[in-house]
Amino acid sequence: MHVEKLKYVIWARDLSGAVTFYRQVFGAEVAHESEVMVELMIAGGILGIHGGGEGRRTWTGLNFQVDDLFAACDALKAAGGQVLRPPLDTPEEPAHLAMCVDLDGNEIMITRRRAR
Repeated sequence: MHVEKLKYVIWARDLSGAVTFYRQVFGAEVAHESEVMVELMIAGGILGIHGGGEGRRTWTGLNFQVDDLFAACDALKAAGGQVLRPPLDTPEEPAHLAMCVDLDGNEIMITRRRAR
């Protein structure tokens, strides 16, 4: 068996709005599009977004590692998402995690590489 592709799929009530959100916040590029599904390329990975979602809060396990955590949270909020747990600097180390939600209730993490 040969695996052709690995992708992570989430659901969206508003497929076009979800595509716009991930393009705006994470610089996604559309790789494939149909009436019910869009595949986005983000940092070499594939995020599939399937229409027909209900817009309910759902934990996804999705994690976007970025170089500027605070700027990413600002971009997410500007695009209509919510930061549920904002990044906080501590005396031990700089902020490395924010818990967020997209327009359709998909919970995602935005992280920064931990200081070593």
